[in-house]
Amino acid sequence: MYKQGTEVMQQQENILVVEDDTSLAEWISDYLIDNGYQVTVANRGDTAVELIRSDTPDLVLLDIMLPEKDGFQVCREARAFYSKPILMMTACSEDADEILGLELGANDYVNKPVKPRILLARIKALLRRTEMDAAGHRLIFGDLVLDKKSKSVKLQNNTIPFSSNEFEVLWLLAESAGQVISRDDLVSKLRGIEYDGFDRSVDVRVCRIRKKLSDDPSNPAKIKTIRGKGYLFAGDAW
Repeated sequence: MYKQGTEVMQQQENILVVEDDTSLAEWISDYLIDNGYQVTVANRGDTAVELIRSDTPDLVLLDIMLPEKDGFQVCREARAFYSKPILMMTACSEDADEILGLELGANDYVNKPVKPRILLARIKALLRRTEMDAAGHRLIFGDLVLDKKSKSVKLQNNTIPFSSNEFEVLWLLAESAGQVISRDDLVSKLRGIEYDGFDRSVDVRVCRIRKKLSDDPSNPAKIKTIRGKGYLFAGDAW
């Protein structure tokens, strides 16, 4: 484990790069430093968990294949105390790996070999995707702004009419952006009762929300359906 980019201006965002390939880690680190970030590098999973806890980086760029603890283990452990973005890197193209990472709390994926401009774009999107004011009343994802106090929704500065029930579902999904939320959890939080397996009111609301936010119901990219699991709000899709 080593640190780079120590001679930086204040207020720079700090990225923890977790990658056991030393040459790749150095290349990514140099590239991010050149683009204005402060970078810390860890080459092992167990060291990464310690650094996430002690340094609280603004974003974690996390490889899956790591010594001591793999990226999935790191993500699972970190999510117990760390709420900021986790961007996973993988050399695999299997959907199962992506779904598992998302279920464990990863916010997004990039595939290896890493393309510099795509990596930078994903990092920038994740770093700006969620902003909450001090009172906890607003969530901001790119061009989407949710205000809990007024129950208002704005997309590209246009106010979108939402019913109270629709807003409640959208807020619950958005505040857990990047994580799969089951129907059971949604019904429990909305109505205070267990999901009986037959109530489809949540599905109807999600369908309406997608239409209002121009998310194609037949192929949704912003509020995704994870088969057999529930729904996932893609925070970087706005």
